Amino acid sequence: MTKTITLLFTVLLLCSCTSDDEYIPIASNLDKELKLLLVDISKEQGLAYFMLPESDDYTNIPQDPLNPITKEKVELGKLLLHETALGKNPKVESMKETYSCASCHQATAGFSSGVRQGVGECGIGFGYNGSERVIDNNVPVDSVDIQPVRSPTLLNVAYQDVMLWNGQFGGTGTNEGTEANWDKIQENFLGLQGVEVQAIKGQGVHRLKVDKDFVDTFGYKEMFDQAFGDIEESMRYTTKNAGLAIAAYERTLLANKSPWQEWLKGDYDAMGTVEKKGAIAFFGKAKCYECHTGPALNDTGFYAFGMGDFDNTKNAVVLSGVNFENVKKGRGGFTKNPNDDYKFKTPTLYNLIDAGFYGHGGTFTSIKDVVAYKNKGVAQSTEVTIENLAPQFGTLNLTDQEIENLTVFIENSLRDTDLTRYVPETIKSGYCFPNNDEQSQMDLGCKTKK
Repeated sequence: MTKTITLLFTVLLLCSCTSDDEYIPIASNLDKELKLLLVDISKEQGLAYFMLPESDDYTNIPQDPLNPITKEKVELGKLLLHETALGKNPKVESMKETYSCASCHQATAGFSSGVRQGVGECGIGFGYNGSERVIDNNVPVDSVDIQPVRSPTLLNVAYQDVMLWNGQFGGTGTNEGTEANWDKIQENFLGLQGVEVQAIKGQGVHRLKVDKDFVDTFGYKEMFDQAFGDIEESMRYTTKNAGLAIAAYERTLLANKSPWQEWLKGDYDAMGTVEKKGAIAFFGKAKCYECHTGPALNDTGFYAFGMGDFDNTKNAVVLSGVNFENVKKGRGGFTKNPNDDYKFKTPTLYNLIDAGFYGHGGTFTSIKDVVAYKNKGVAQSTEVTIENLAPQFGTLNLTDQEIENLTVFIENSLRDTDLTRYVPETIKSGYCFPNNDEQSQMDLGCKTKK
């Protein structure tokens, strides 16, 4: 009996001394069920098919062959995207150097806008995660930089070859055969993918300006020289090269620290029971994976789910001069193909909970409501033709519990809580960012050097 007690005590002692670092999570029946689902739908690639690479693993991050990712470009692009001194070409002179790309793409809002409709120039304030940014009432409305669709996230854009909800930016792949519609998008003829085209084109659209004066005044010359030293100096400090650097940086914005990604790497404790059940619904009965697949949980397709636009709910501005009927047609408004009408690009689902508004018109404020909406299948928009509606719309027959589980998976397991790792501590100008107007300075607790 004494020997038995001694042996038991020794076993308990050894167990108690085991380091937490040596703990290996054990797969449960839910884990095994989920893994089987993933293997079945992963084109025989297994769990690796859904894994995001590390942000400095440039070899494995999808990139444009004409714009290879380098550390120098990424470091430059990181600053340029947040640089409020880039706001050099405003319509209202008092707004000069008060806005940046990040005005509508804040890390705290999942690299989207913290308000329903992002505001660049002529916006004031920030609040928390950009949620208090409003239009300055002292400026003419037609001077405001505000777009007729919701600002899409920059997260995981490396897994898109075209950009914007209608996919109009990008001169390769998905957009091959659409050249007749590129009259106003001459940048597509550069042969670049959508991430690069948007980063170049967007500077003009959003009244940003990179030139030799900017580079010299704010100390960016050395960084441009390091990133683009193979380009003749007279052609080095340009909008195009700034866009290429911004695009290289954007491609590294990966939600690779989310619980879902940790689970894929073998940490079965990264998700709880409800999240795992939600993932099983996502990759099973709910058929979400038919559109949301791969590392970024998005495909290259366009689908109509009948969601509303900015004109049919309150708190939205559509400027005169915008061909809004065209905008509402989504992909069809760009391709002019009626079969594409009211179809919009599949978004990534990571960090949705940080944004607070969902759909191209931002007509939803709850992820659960979006799931329930797709399950019920009653379109918000009365303009969307039944023939163009996605076949998954209203055909899922999910139970209330399945909707709840699915919601928890999307909200919690797909949220990378450390996106601030992609944000610079300071920018070269010394200005406040992502906004530099007086109200934003107070909201951000920032005293600009301007």
